[in-house]
Amino acid sequence: MLHKMGHTVRFYAMDHSKNIENENRSFYAKEINFSSTKLSGKFEATRRILWGTGVENGFQKLLKDFHPDIVHLNNIHSYLSPLIAKLAQKQGIKVIWTLHDYKLICPTYNCLCNGKVCEVCLTNKKNVALRKCMKNNLLASVLAWGEAVNWNKDKLSAWTDTFICPSHFMAKKMQQGGCPTDKLQVISNFIGEEQAEYIKTTTCPAQEKAYAYIGRLSREKGIDSLLKAASRLPYRLYIAGTGPLETELKKKYTANNIVFLGHLTMEDTINLLRKVCFTVIPSIWYENNPLSVIESLCCGTPVLGRDIGGIPELLESDNCNLLFAQDEELPILITKMFDTVVSNNRDELSATSLRRFSSEQYYQKWLKIVE
Repeated sequence: MLHKMGHTVRFYAMDHSKNIENENRSFYAKEINFSSTKLSGKFEATRRILWGTGVENGFQKLLKDFHPDIVHLNNIHSYLSPLIAKLAQKQGIKVIWTLHDYKLICPTYNCLCNGKVCEVCLTNKKNVALRKCMKNNLLASVLAWGEAVNWNKDKLSAWTDTFICPSHFMAKKMQQGGCPTDKLQVISNFIGEEQAEYIKTTTCPAQEKAYAYIGRLSREKGIDSLLKAASRLPYRLYIAGTGPLETELKKKYTANNIVFLGHLTMEDTINLLRKVCFTVIPSIWYENNPLSVIESLCCGTPVLGRDIGGIPELLESDNCNLLFAQDEELPILITKMFDTVVSNNRDELSATSLRRFSSEQYYQKWLKIVE
């Protein structure tokens, strides 16, 4: 998007075999294997997490080679390091940081502890170790606490000019966690131009009396709750995505009306969204500004979403969507969605959503912030 708008853009990342090839690879931070069972590998990972070891040299060289006006950060904890915000700020470069999770105020990223929403670390980070919030593992939790202490919000706020929060909910939580209000700006995520063009120019497939879940198959996504409800209903549910629960869920839910599709391409995802009557977002964590909701709405497909995190603010402007609070509501509301979906104007929902979540809208708001 920024290239198209005339900006010169360079990338910095951790070196990895799946990276998009570009001219900056020689500057990248060395790959760290966070799953290493070797003591040397664990030591290397700990140094990267706590102090950003292996990041400074390459990033400094890139800054010297490129002389950027802005450094825009996305998901830099652990694999890279918040150290890059400090290095950029020291050279007088404007630092913009888009927040995709709650890492700055919650050491485990997601404000969950043992599968339940938890906010105790907003005021005292040592709770992550006391409660073993990180993977229910004491050592991992102590490491998360050490990371939170070293890269604390006061340092990160001093090194960052603006934090972009994709939802008002996230901005509110950041304020609760002590981040300066004047450094928080809200811009919703946007749909990519390639996706938008595909939606606009391709013919809709024939609609099927079915619904879909598209996303990661993991605990925080609440997928098990949805599958429990689906197994008691006559409607077909498509599950698109992969994740740590994939094998377990396939064994547990074998009914003919539950279809696991695995990973889908962009085109196949859009075709699925346009084929089904609606999608369900059953997440149990504080979803920020989920693209799964945005993509569904842009396809003209209504959403049944849990009333949590940033989900409601995406759904409340269109009366074809519904919210639920308790798992027990799912069977009734899924049935209700099927009963009401015939009266929805899907073309109108798609058109208004494509305007609302366009890259042009995002760019104009982004430009005001960086200027």
